[in-house]
Amino acid sequence: MTARKPPILVVLQLTGGNDILNTVVPYTSALYYDNRKRVHVAPEQVLPIDEQYGFHPSLAAIKPFWDDGKMAIVNGVGYENPNYSHFRSMDIWYTAEPEKVATDGWLGKVVRELDPKADNVLTAVSFGRGLPRALSLAGVPVASVAELDTYGLLTSLAGVDERNSALEVFSHMYDDGWNDMGKPCADFVPGGMGGDVLSYMGQTGLDAQKGADILRTVLDTYQSDIVYPDSKIAKSLKAVAQVKLANLGTRVFYTQHDSFDTHANELIVHGKLLREVSEAVAAFFADLRAHDAADDVIMLLWSEFGRRVKDNGGGTDHGAGGAAFLIGDPIKGGMYGEYPSLKEDTLIIGNLAHTYDFRTVYSSILERWFEVEARPIVNGSFEQFALV
Repeated sequence: MTARKPPILVVLQLTGGNDILNTVVPYTSALYYDNRKRVHVAPEQVLPIDEQYGFHPSLAAIKPFWDDGKMAIVNGVGYENPNYSHFRSMDIWYTAEPEKVATDGWLGKVVRELDPKADNVLTAVSFGRGLPRALSLAGVPVASVAELDTYGLLTSLAGVDERNSALEVFSHMYDDGWNDMGKPCADFVPGGMGGDVLSYMGQTGLDAQKGADILRTVLDTYQSDIVYPDSKIAKSLKAVAQVKLANLGTRVFYTQHDSFDTHANELIVHGKLLREVSEAVAAFFADLRAHDAADDVIMLLWSEFGRRVKDNGGGTDHGAGGAAFLIGDPIKGGMYGEYPSLKEDTLIIGNLAHTYDFRTVYSSILERWFEVEARPIVNGSFEQFALV
């Protein structure tokens, strides 16, 4: 019997609030066209997935996943008392904590479960500018990479020994001394004056350099006949494929594409964004399949909220209930949950009401894919879908 490969999750954040009504279009609904006088997808443009709903035409590249039963749509995801601030709503999704401000990321907790001793500095890798709070957790190393081919610290120093020496100095600059072979600095006491934070910064620098030196080898080993589109998200997903195919033990990948905050000129901007995502995702999985490496990967696509039901003439404003998407060969495709009603008496100040807490998606991934207990990570018990 073949042992199960360690499961891998790729998270793709659609930053800015994706318009679900123009992504999974209720093309037979008169209410949709009544509310979307100008900002709508015409019925003849929709890529039908059943007799009620269809994809935006820009999603043509990933529709085959749906056709093959490898794509799940979880409808109506959100949370009670929706917050319409991008930053607060993203933090809620990042920390799985809608009721209070939290700092520990849900994926950071996942990484700690998967690698409790932090043996591998590349258990989690994020591609893009900055580290999303979803991966933030003290003691959990995460490689945050802007561009794979230029990633690293102190890259102006040519030699590994030179860089390591410089990083060692950095480590001591931000260390309270209690890690120095039992010879603490006289001016500091354990835990005093932010010592934990300073030690963390020092260790983070060393972990980052170690990860950078490992990741730098990926470019020399990667070979593929797949041609990726010319877009930022395609470049990031190609980097994910390169690291995945190098078998470095990475279990969680993160990247994002923006901006889905389509207050104006939505028909053009949203279509372009969806096309970039769709074509990049299709190329990514084609790359994995070409290397017989797609059976242990699923991808989660999410956005911090949806858009208002009525358009504003040229775009749509911040809304509430949205949808999450899961793609990959292990996924049991189909529509999960109830598509939110467009009836006036069901709307919350003009927004789609959420029908499922977003933590149902997280819980389903955690317990059914990673096989780890969801409750302490998502701060409660939630319904699960048989997505995998």
